[in-house]
Amino acid sequence: MSLEPRTAEVVRFVINGLIASAVHYAALSFNLRVLEMSSAGLANFFAAWFGIAASFIGSRFFVFRNREEAMAQQAMRFLASYAAIACLHGLLLYAWTDRLHLDYTVGLILAAMMQAVLSYLGNKLLVFKPA
Repeated sequence: MSLEPRTAEVVRFVINGLIASAVHYAALSFNLRVLEMSSAGLANFFAAWFGIAASFIGSRFFVFRNREEAMAQQAMRFLASYAAIACLHGLLLYAWTDRLHLDYTVGLILAAMMQAVLSYLGNKLLVFKPA
């Protein structure tokens, strides 16, 4: 059974996101348990870069399979897109929880869904667009 190309790409995107999340969590655990970092926030900050790198590499070689353009150019657009989406994520959670006084768990789920959709579209249309 073969999936439609767009469906297969979305499935690869989800798999890549799960792997990048696992890398992030593994790095966070390593920082806290092995390196014994005293600040979970700082440990998470460093761990996030491993997850971001895994996401970029997976997106370039596995999800979108676009290697025609220089990696540095794609990486810069990826980081800019990721930073913009992270800001929107934070703003949505701020508005939902701090201003509207709604449950942060629901807000986080909504923000994560928005982040996933925007990440896919940003990567597809801006970062790893066909030449």
